[in-house]
Amino acid sequence: MKIPIRLFISTACMAILASCDRPQAESKPLPVRAAVIGGMSTTGLWDFMAAEFTKRTGIPVEVAAAGPKEVLDEAFRAGGIDLVTMHSSDTATKLAAEGFSTNLRPWACNELVIVGPQEDPAGIRGLKEGTAALRKIAETKTPFVEARNTGSQTVSIALWRKLGINPTGDWMLKDESQSRWQVVEFARQRGAYVIVGRIPVVSGKLASPGMEVLVEGDPMMRRPYVVAEAVASKTGARNPDGARRLADFLTSTEGQRLLSAHAARRNDGKPVFFPVQPCVPEARNRE
Repeated sequence: MKIPIRLFISTACMAILASCDRPQAESKPLPVRAAVIGGMSTTGLWDFMAAEFTKRTGIPVEVAAAGPKEVLDEAFRAGGIDLVTMHSSDTATKLAAEGFSTNLRPWACNELVIVGPQEDPAGIRGLKEGTAALRKIAETKTPFVEARNTGSQTVSIALWRKLGINPTGDWMLKDESQSRWQVVEFARQRGAYVIVGRIPVVSGKLASPGMEVLVEGDPMMRRPYVVAEAVASKTGARNPDGARRLADFLTSTEGQRLLSAHAARRNDGKPVFFPVQPCVPEARNRE
């Protein structure tokens, strides 16, 4: 049966017009691929902040790499990552200096604490200033382990410098633990104090029977994290605009408010992350 040409043309035009009236499926926005320092992943902070960003912008966020700064540095240099966040450090600065990242900005802090024997031979329990605690340790010549990880060394140096004390003597112990996770146990065996991060303490990674957090809450014992955006021409990043928007969000007043809100959710009431404002220059990382 032949279809009249006029009818065929009319039907075809109606079909074309109908297809024009149908809403076209919107393309999904590219995700921001991020390299995230391990502590932010294990505590849930990053997932929380990323979800809040996606809720406000519709832009998804993917964790492309997580772990210590050495792992993030290698992954970021390999390419395909839009944004990185890690402790302020030579590692972070070199990524910018060598053209891999740009717009380096602080956005959060973590806290270090002084851990020591439950017996507390130097009597520092409950002090709110790290300098006051180290003064008592020095005066009583109670053993003190200089942990070899960068964060502990940075904070320790800043506190001793502020005190005007050059700590020497057999009570100052070199960290000879087998790994960074054994430094508290190393201190326990020697009845010593040590400065370590709160995150690995509360997560159980630095647990050691008979050792407890004795000094905490000193803003000078906080270290800043920075966020930086990839330079697409150097790294092949696919979503530099999304990375910039995410970095802007993290450093914004709203982002800082949300960071504080997440910190307040901890069951023990003691946050492990803080807004960037309380971070002080003396406690910044200098590898």
